[in-house]
Amino acid sequence: MNPVTLILHYKRNNTYAFNVLVGALESAASCAQVEVVFAGSAQALAEAARARRAAGRATAVLWSFYSPQVFEVFRELAAVKEAIADAGVLHVAGGTHATAEPEHTVRGGFDLCAVGEGEHTLIALAEALQRGEDPRALRGLAHVNAAGAFVSNGPGERADLDAFPPCAPKHHRYNALEITRGCIYACKFCQTPFMFKAKFRHRSVENIARHVEMMRQDRCFDVRFITPTCLSYGSPDESPNLAKVEELLAAVRGILREDGRLFFGTFPSELRPEHVTPEALRMLKRYVDNDNVIVGGQSGSDRILKESGRGHGVREIEDAVRVCLEEGFLPNVDFIFGLPGEEPADVEASLALADRLSARGARVHAHAFMPLPGTPWKNAKPGVLTDETVRRIEALASSAKVYGQWKQQMQVARELAAIPRPSRTKRV
Repeated sequence: MNPVTLILHYKRNNTYAFNVLVGALESAASCAQVEVVFAGSAQALAEAARARRAAGRATAVLWSFYSPQVFEVFRELAAVKEAIADAGVLHVAGGTHATAEPEHTVRGGFDLCAVGEGEHTLIALAEALQRGEDPRALRGLAHVNAAGAFVSNGPGERADLDAFPPCAPKHHRYNALEITRGCIYACKFCQTPFMFKAKFRHRSVENIARHVEMMRQDRCFDVRFITPTCLSYGSPDESPNLAKVEELLAAVRGILREDGRLFFGTFPSELRPEHVTPEALRMLKRYVDNDNVIVGGQSGSDRILKESGRGHGVREIEDAVRVCLEEGFLPNVDFIFGLPGEEPADVEASLALADRLSARGARVHAHAFMPLPGTPWKNAKPGVLTDETVRRIEALASSAKVYGQWKQQMQVARELAAIPRPSRTKRV
């Protein structure tokens, strides 16, 4: 069996994804001898790759990134490949962009591209390298063949969340715990439901509690969660299951006790406006340590909310903010400016809503629309904000009522809109 090293391009924006993938390797007895290297810089990555190849180890460099990062990653990949100067090192891409645009990804310089969920695919890749086999035929991987044609073997096998850890306890790498994968709401601007399917898959309370106990034993006392909509935990549909949410929070609080902190409804997750009720927030108050929450508003126009598939209207956003403030939570409300189909009246409605909510005490988290690959709006024009819209957002920002990277996102949106769309994909 060949000795294998997997080197992770381990940076701030992808640590959660890599921790989950390493956790999957930890759960596979067949991968017990696979070495994992966490490289926090391009230099560290190149040095590790050269050293492992010199020692005769099969070596693969793993990259994971979102669509807004893709061009920065392409530049870094080219520099790393030049520094390594070893054709025997495999560079494998994964993440939302790789799944949505696999041909664009491999033609950007990667040897292999992981499509879809990565747990089963990574284990199969490591096993193939240990056997000395070419992994290009594996399910869940795509590549460009010797003739220059793009070849995809289809998406990887979907994961049962309870079958894999939500972190990497053997490597002492912890993160916000993924409790739900997939989203039934399928908003047209969001990649999540189109990568993981428009259906909820929940991790069990027992599984979550077991890993929180491991975190506590490893002296990690802050617990957060990854989920597209917090109060949907335990539910198969649009109706919140508050009893299941409380079961989860009570179990985690019981493990953390007085020296741990529990965050729910904050980054990297949010509350849907129509789920925010006095009953729900009073229940949260009994367990959580956060005094603020994120509410997904997105627009102040009922027409745009309907067109985007949000499943709620402006009234629900305003009601959610009112309830949050009455129950002692500071609401941070997400807005996306420049959504497809916006007319001047829609923009004015969003700005007016932002003004009203901030006047009541809420904060506005401003975004610019980005045509993300893999979404129904992938071919839409990038979000463009008029000078007047920019002026009014900046006026709110100057009083600390608006925050966000909306200016940077406008530039990223223009770059994403320029991605060439493949005309044909060959599947084998």
